[in-house]
Amino acid sequence: MNIRPARVGDVPAIHDLIRTFADRKLMIRRSLGELYESIREFLVATDEAGQVLGCVALHVFWEDLAELKCLAVSETVQGHGVGRNLVAASWDASRELEIQTLFTLTYVPDFFEKCGYHRIEKADLPHKIWNECVRCPLFPNCTEVALIRSSASEPLTAASAAEGIVTRVAGGLQSPRF
Repeated sequence: MNIRPARVGDVPAIHDLIRTFADRKLMIRRSLGELYESIREFLVATDEAGQVLGCVALHVFWEDLAELKCLAVSETVQGHGVGRNLVAASWDASRELEIQTLFTLTYVPDFFEKCGYHRIEKADLPHKIWNECVRCPLFPNCTEVALIRSSASEPLTAASAAEGIVTRVAGGLQSPRF
């Protein structure tokens, strides 16, 4: 298995993977146009023949906060480390960008906890992240769980996340203080 930045030629396979899970209401549907526009956010896992086995995206929100999203792994290879390796590669990519904190919204929190994430309250996340949620067929009755992983010097808890994610200052919002 190889993990690499996605290429435009991977978009149809990424689209098929995401559509498989979106049809089951486990992910937000993405159009081909959206995927082409955001291709630089994606990593893919491929087999020896170059076939896409899984994908993940890293979407930057602030100077030190990004979302891990669009994690999808072909059902034929689930349980073989593809998802775990994509999550680890996303963490490495965030570190290269000097981003200290990643969050994700998921229906499989146990998987992410095994990857070093811990649960927080969804309400503790910045309001800006909810712009995609209104497109979800389960909105506003979503049962996704918010998880976060941080390399900040102080361990992050839901309480500290609530204090640190967005600070109100005169004239607007300031970036997170993780």
